[in-house]
Amino acid sequence: MITLTDADFIRIVEYIKKHYGINLEKKRILVEGRLINTVSAKGYKSFKEYLDTILTGEPSHELEQFVNKLTTNHTFFLREPEHFEFMKSTVLPQIERTVKDRDARIWCAASSSGQEPYTMAMTIDEYFGTRRQGWDLKILATDISTEVLAEAFAGIYSIDMLQGVPDEWMKKYFVKVDNERYRVCDRIRKEIVYRQFNLMDEIRYKKPFDLISCRNVMIYFDAKTKNDLIERLYDCLKPGGYLFIGHAENVPPNTRFEYVEPAIYRRPR
Repeated sequence: MITLTDADFIRIVEYIKKHYGINLEKKRILVEGRLINTVSAKGYKSFKEYLDTILTGEPSHELEQFVNKLTTNHTFFLREPEHFEFMKSTVLPQIERTVKDRDARIWCAASSSGQEPYTMAMTIDEYFGTRRQGWDLKILATDISTEVLAEAFAGIYSIDMLQGVPDEWMKKYFVKVDNERYRVCDRIRKEIVYRQFNLMDEIRYKKPFDLISCRNVMIYFDAKTKNDLIERLYDCLKPGGYLFIGHAENVPPNTRFEYVEPAIYRRPR
């Protein structure tokens, strides 16, 4: 029977932390559960043989699959709804008032399978309505996992995954695929630009952002990795721009950010 040895687990933890900033030290059961079927199905005799093969430093489909399995997190529509209410009441009015070239910059930095950026796009559509003409309000949505990005791009969700979505949104923004699934309508899907991105890499951008949402990913980072990322996100924002983080996350007390309300921060003007 294939089992995850201490040495194999430490090797996995160190690799993921070094390359992606994610700390899996307390996730041994998750790591073994997500990988054991792959190791067995591929015909490897042990985790060591599997790791010796894929962690060679050369990009491969198996390495991509390995990363996908260990970095995919749970998400759902309208998660932490206070953010979307604040977006509609404060962030979007500020964008409409101050962005003179009508080219808004919004980044969903840990988009997972798409529920968050689609919720953001629907919130934008609700706010602007008929005033949307002439605006570029596309959302950049990034994630490290190619697997969840493919799911997000398809925009197809089961009925169970749509629990909590308001009826008016279901009618306005979703198209029935079959008795079990719905697809986000093309008009909203076209408002999202999906890209693979590792938050440990250099952040490159043409113009600073009005809003960055980086929610529920830093809980897997150690303090230094998290604090370094927060400072880099600060540098990517316009003066007056907003940062959303998860409610279970925090920023360091010496941050340059200005506290607004729980899980919402602002770069001072």
